[in-house]
Amino acid sequence: MYQEKINVILSECHSVLSLISEESTRCLIEKITTANKIFFVGVGRVMLSLQAIAKRWSHLGMRTHVVGEITEPALEKGDVLIVGSGSGETLFPKAIAQKAKTLGAYVIYIGANVESTIAGLADLIVRFHTNTKFNREDEIKSKQIMTSLFEQSLLLYGDLVSMMIVEEKKIDIKGLWEYHANLE
Repeated sequence: MYQEKINVILSECHSVLSLISEESTRCLIEKITTANKIFFVGVGRVMLSLQAIAKRWSHLGMRTHVVGEITEPALEKGDVLIVGSGSGETLFPKAIAQKAKTLGAYVIYIGANVESTIAGLADLIVRFHTNTKFNREDEIKSKQIMTSLFEQSLLLYGDLVSMMIVEEKKIDIKGLWEYHANLE
């Protein structure tokens, strides 16, 4: 039973990551590596995955911020907002995306619903073919609980993007420790 569950999770995550557009990933990398600041917004477990991505990308020397944190600076024209939402209709991320657009941000939507309000606001969509409450035919029907597949795949995608950046920019991994927290 345990091994069977491992195989389900790994297989489903592999399927999702394999279907993400390499072109949209390359566009995402171009935007985030040239942005002054990168902001992240989501809710629940999606937000936890985004927080982990923000932390990892800060290790790569990027200026990352999570919307709502006490030390969040002002978003300025040309900054990037990454919105994570499977449905693309989550209330708080939708409102933040709308506000960010009025401030001149480049909005990247990472989610499953390309027909959503957030997708309509986005400058770039990174589509995950994960299950949503809409049960569309092209969604991967997960055996996992609720939207676990989206949240897991999102976290893995952040690490995948990190690896691509390190390789493309020829970043010395040993040198990244200068960005790591040292009050531990």
